[in-house]
Amino acid sequence: MSDLGLILIITGSAILVLAALLFWYAQRKIRAAYMNLQESQSKLKDSKRNIETERREAFLRLKDEIYHKRKNFELELRRDRLDLDRLQGKLNSKYENIEKREQQLDDLRRELQQKERNLSRSEDMVRANEIKLKNLYNELIAKLEKVSNMSRDEAKRALADTLEAEVRLASQKWIKKADEEAKQTAKEKSIEMIVSSMQRYTADQVAPHSTGIVHLPNEDMKGRIIGKEGRNIKSLEQATGMEFIIGDSPDITISGFNPIRREVARRTLEKLISDGRINPTRIEETAAQCEKEIEEIIEEHGKEAVLEFNLQGVHPEIVTLLGKLYFRTSFSQNVLQHCKEVGMFARMIAQELGLDGSIALRAGLLHDIGKAVTAEVDGPHAQLGGDIAKRCGEDPRIVNAVAAHHEEIPFTSIYGPIVLVADTISASRPGARRETLSAYIKRLEKLEEIAGTFEGVKKAFALQAGREIRIIVEEDCLDDEASLMLARNIARMIEKEMNFPGQIKVNVIREKRAIEYAR
Repeated sequence: MSDLGLILIITGSAILVLAALLFWYAQRKIRAAYMNLQESQSKLKDSKRNIETERREAFLRLKDEIYHKRKNFELELRRDRLDLDRLQGKLNSKYENIEKREQQLDDLRRELQQKERNLSRSEDMVRANEIKLKNLYNELIAKLEKVSNMSRDEAKRALADTLEAEVRLASQKWIKKADEEAKQTAKEKSIEMIVSSMQRYTADQVAPHSTGIVHLPNEDMKGRIIGKEGRNIKSLEQATGMEFIIGDSPDITISGFNPIRREVARRTLEKLISDGRINPTRIEETAAQCEKEIEEIIEEHGKEAVLEFNLQGVHPEIVTLLGKLYFRTSFSQNVLQHCKEVGMFARMIAQELGLDGSIALRAGLLHDIGKAVTAEVDGPHAQLGGDIAKRCGEDPRIVNAVAAHHEEIPFTSIYGPIVLVADTISASRPGARRETLSAYIKRLEKLEEIAGTFEGVKKAFALQAGREIRIIVEEDCLDDEASLMLARNIARMIEKEMNFPGQIKVNVIREKRAIEYAR
């Protein structure tokens, strides 16, 4: 076989294979198209079937919904009919009641007309009886005048005097009872309010107590402090403005009215003792250094007080004066701590009364601000504090509360009495203040002296550490009503002439003793 024949055979075979592949591929495509057609027809049938099912379900749901709405409508219609029947029954009953009341009114009208006719007939009888009574009254008056040997005017005056005495006695008893009830009610309300405020406040620190005594380590140090010819002690007094009292005891007492200067002197002396170098130059340097330290401490305590209560718009002068109160004491009570307590008590009381607690707090905190300048300026500290608050732009209510908290000027707002009460609570609570023995004895003597100035007082005794004054009166000179007035007058006199924490009970005792001897 030649090469051409071989090529033809190979070419024919390839053509046959290619034709077979094309025929197979065409068949496969036709079969796939037929399968897709059948699948599409099946999906079409399923879609028709689903649509028909959904249509039937929707029809059934619509039918069921229509059925329920019809039932609900019938139920509401039945309920409305029942309500209408009930209202109709009420209207019928009211109509029947109205008819009955109209009948009753008619009966009452007829009775009233009958009574009017009877009254007109009885008026004639009354007039006749009045004439008879008037005649009898005149006859009786004439007989009474004859029996009593008194004219009508004299009898009227005697009766009026008797009635006046009885009315005066009854009014005094009623006034006493009303006064006692008012005092009891006010006492209960005030105690409840004050106790509530005091229960809400608890002091979280002990107020610092500064003393003017410096302890010396030995006797040699005393001589070094005095210096040659007393030049060191003189330099100390000139640099600090205080007086240093050196006695036989191993202590030095610093005397002076200004508490801040006294604290500077104390710190200066303690630093000099600790350093050991004591000469006029060193004394002046140490005193200047302590003054700067005290000024920084004053500013720090003033800012702490303002920040503690979150006060806004406080004048820098007030901040400085608050810090100065840290070194001021009153009956051994730290004045700055006392002002903080008064501010908190005032805020609590104001909140109990439904008032502005921030104004009461601010007024209470500033109420003793005048004590910071009493060493430089003369005058009552309440008035000085009011002037400072006014100058620094405080609210007029706060200014009045500060200036009037010792009742030296009238109150112009409710915050003044609140600060006064809060001040009394802080000053009189147990442990807040301590008195010297001499001041305590003088207060007791003053109480007894005031009671003894009143007429009818037999004896007077100050009891319970000056919290009560017991007065025994002459029973023949004063009656019960006069004893009541005496107790009130003595209480007013004590309030006017004395300063005291808390309250003092005035107890007037009047007793009648009958004594006889059997022989």
